[in-house]
Amino acid sequence: MTIETLSTRVAYENPWTRVREDIIRRPDGSEGLYGVVERSDFVVVVPVQDGRVTLVEQFRYPVGERLWEFVMGMWETRPGTDPAAIAAGELREETGLVAGRMTYAGEMFQGAGYCNQRGHVFLATELARGETARETTEQDLVCRDFALAEVESMLRDGVIRDAMSMAAFGLLRLKGLV
Repeated sequence: MTIETLSTRVAYENPWTRVREDIIRRPDGSEGLYGVVERSDFVVVVPVQDGRVTLVEQFRYPVGERLWEFVMGMWETRPGTDPAAIAAGELREETGLVAGRMTYAGEMFQGAGYCNQRGHVFLATELARGETARETTEQDLVCRDFALAEVESMLRDGVIRDAMSMAAFGLLRLKGLV
């Protein structure tokens, strides 16, 4: 199915996000409007060592809550950066961990119905602990290791509610990586 873009305009833009409105024509000739959120690629990193998984918890302003998540991030100031480099950088930045091995598990879209943002999932193993290098926005971040069984319980019981973390864990589990 082909949708023709008739016009596009930027409705909002900041360093992390751009929102555009596209007037489109569908194959049947009818016209419509798409609101599209444009964001840089992001990574989700699942650090695992000796049956333990590292999670981070931070306050998420849009939902007004602290959430447990896997390491995540994007480098909006360096578009086109190799996702593996972003993954290694975000892992070190948020947790202080350096992975001796980073396994790429696959990609996913954050919300393909309204957003072009693509996520890349990595399993980080052979971990060594170093210093964090958190950004100002991460000053409240808490980093903690959990037993794999406890992470599974947190997912099952609704303690971990972040969709990207849930999807990343599911992908890793289905591929037999955790």
